[in-house]
Amino acid sequence: MKRIKIFDTTLRDGEQTPGVNLNLKEKLIIAKNLEALGVDVIEAGFPTASIGDFESVASIAKTIKNSTVAALARATKGDIDRAYEAVKLAESPRIHTFIATSPIHLKYKLNMTEDQVLERAVDMVKYASSLCSDVEFSAEDAYRSNPEYLIRLFTEVIKAGAKVINIPDTVGYALPNDYGSFIKNIMDNVKGIENIDVSVHCHDDLGMAVANSLSGIMNGATQVECAINGLGERAGNASLEEIVMAIETRKSYLDMETGIKINGIWRSSKLVSSLTGIVVQPNKAIVGENAFAHESGIHQDGVLKEKSTYEIITPESIGKVQNNNIVLGKHSGRHAFSNYLKENGIEMDEDAINDAFDKFKKLTDRKKNITWKDIEAIINNNANIAEETYKLISFQTLGGNRSIPTTTVEIEFNGEILRESSVGDGTVASAFKAVERAINIPIKLKDYTIQSVSGGEDALGEVTVKIEEANNIFVGKALSGDIIEASINALINAVNKMIEKIEKDGE
Repeated sequence: MKRIKIFDTTLRDGEQTPGVNLNLKEKLIIAKNLEALGVDVIEAGFPTASIGDFESVASIAKTIKNSTVAALARATKGDIDRAYEAVKLAESPRIHTFIATSPIHLKYKLNMTEDQVLERAVDMVKYASSLCSDVEFSAEDAYRSNPEYLIRLFTEVIKAGAKVINIPDTVGYALPNDYGSFIKNIMDNVKGIENIDVSVHCHDDLGMAVANSLSGIMNGATQVECAINGLGERAGNASLEEIVMAIETRKSYLDMETGIKINGIWRSSKLVSSLTGIVVQPNKAIVGENAFAHESGIHQDGVLKEKSTYEIITPESIGKVQNNNIVLGKHSGRHAFSNYLKENGIEMDEDAINDAFDKFKKLTDRKKNITWKDIEAIINNNANIAEETYKLISFQTLGGNRSIPTTTVEIEFNGEILRESSVGDGTVASAFKAVERAINIPIKLKDYTIQSVSGGEDALGEVTVKIEEANNIFVGKALSGDIIEASINALINAVNKMIEKIEKDGE
């Protein structure tokens, strides 16, 4: 079978999703998860963009052993030097350099001619190849470029040392049949293309990213660039889980396969959703909550008799646990908890297991019936790492339809207890104002969402809070059976991330 390489850009293009801002620890957690998932190439970031981006790419490069780690760079020596410096310690480093090639980009963005772009591309690929043996070249907005020009350009950059060429539909303009023909024309006419990998990177502006990517590989491409949950600029990228499961499900027809461990897909989706604060829509293919739900009586009857009547993919195959009969309880030990996670495909380091187990034990004191969804939420929420500059000690609320909502909070800061009260239009608003007064830092709230983790009157509530500072968005999350407690802790979690970045930038 033809082996299709999976190039994941969750940490680069995915982080460019509006409202997403991951810190170093969160990026490392995602990178390790992608490695465990079997991703071939992890695009770790754009090192020139900021000091934080450079440090995160460098940390990922030092940590990841089984996947190639790529760094993005414009076609300039400065960017390429910075990218190589970030990835040079990786087991398998890659420099991914790009320049725009479409007439509209040449005229309005670059103010360059086709020949000037070709010369720059060749020179920079040669330069990158002198530093790193694995160089990928991308022609930004390739689909809206002149095909004859692309053929000439790709022929020359391959001669210059490119090991991968990427043919992106940068603005999601393509339709599947036409994009497939576009790729085939390049495959048939570029000299030396048979000796390298050809990559497709499709955006979802018209909802065609997955279809176009599949059309690309069906016409000769050997690598797909995609992101968990389809995260990315504007409408996002091709969704990794949809690409992989389309290939897996139609393997005999496509005669293709990937190296992805598909039983880790559900976990990866939930982890990325938790860390980014971007909720997966219920009807999302593969990883939406409704992807395996059957409402129609006819469908239910068919599934009860034979699942394959209406399910072409089983939830178990992607790691979605269907059995909620938890055998763990308040008397369960850490070893039993750890084994239970492993039995359900969850691998975590010792510190993460200890933290999750501590939260599990606290939950058993407050909630009688623990479900798998509760444990899954604890594990994912456990990954929201930030230094606890501020920590909630206690809170008290007063509210009702005939009283003014009032909240008092006690927050620990450097061993000191900060105590403040405030009123607001609602209990959550009064709590947030009390926190703001206690820490004496202005907070610009951008978004606040609540969702129930499981059913029942004692269901856990998961709160996501987004705050903004200097055009940066910080996402805080917290779980609790008490929505006000979860709301306060989510806000403090976001504030702690903000403080951590401010302090780091000031070093």
